[in-house]
Order: sequence, then structure tokens, then C-alpha cells
Amino acid sequence: MGDATDDLITDLEAGFADLMRQGRIRLRRRARAVDPHLDPSSYPLIALLAYEDGPMPVSALVARLGLEKSTVSRQIDSIVRLGLAERHPDPHDARARLVSLTPEGRARVDSVSAEAVADWRARLSEWDPEDIRTLTRLLNRLIDDDAEFEPDPA
Repeated sequence: MGDATDDLITDLEAGFADLMRQGRIRLRRRARAVDPHLDPSSYPLIALLAYEDGPMPVSALVARLGLEKSTVSRQIDSIVRLGLAERHPDPHDARARLVSLTPEGRARVDSVSAEAVADWRARLSEWDPEDIRTLTRLLNRLIDDDAEFEPDPA
């Protein structure tokens, strides 16, 4: 790669770093909006439960979140204590548990999610719709390329 390409990649990396920092701030705010005691690291878990709209096996949560089982178990314990989620026996496997949002948890997450979508709509309202489509296509391409990346074994 030449110097010009290196500068492009450096600029892109810096942009992603800024985007991730802003994302962490938004995640923290959304977690606090759901419950003042919700650890921000648990927000992706409750967001996934809301997105899937039904009970999920712990093993599926671990795989989808890309976290250690012990970490996900601690997060589940925390959101259960806050009354945002509940565990159920898995009817297909007596050893396994399913996790779902409680009605209160669902209402809170849905409210915060609706505010997040409204925020994105407001922030992008001046953008050309084709630019939004292009950004979405390129982000999905990057995600697909990244899916082929093999992380270091734990």
C-alpha cells in the first residue's frame, strides 16, 4: 500500500474509534434510561432479547453476543434481579434455560429503542436517502468481510 492509501486507512481507523466512543456514550445513556442500575455492558443483551422477541437459550445468547458464558450468566443474573428479564426451563432440554424479557423489561427497552430510532431519523433527516443506502450497503459489506475474520482462540 502506498502512503495515500495508508493515510486513508489511518483516517478510517480514527473515524471508527470516534464512532465507537460515541456509541459507548449512547449505550451508557440507553442503559440508564432502561434502569438507572443497569450496567451498560448488559444493554446489548437486553437489546438482543427485545430484537428476537421471545425466549432465547443461554447458549444462543453467548454465541450471538460473542461473550464468555460466565459473562453472559452474570449479565442475566443482573437483569433478572432488576426485574427486566426472567429465566424459564427449556422444554427441549431439562439442563438448559431460556431467557426472555419481562413485560416491564420489554416496555422499557421498546421505549428506549423507539427514542434511539427517532434520534437516528432526526440526525439523518438532512441526508440524501441514496447516501443512507450507500452507507448501509458499505457497512453491511464491512460486517460481512469481518465475519470471515477468525478471532484468536480463548
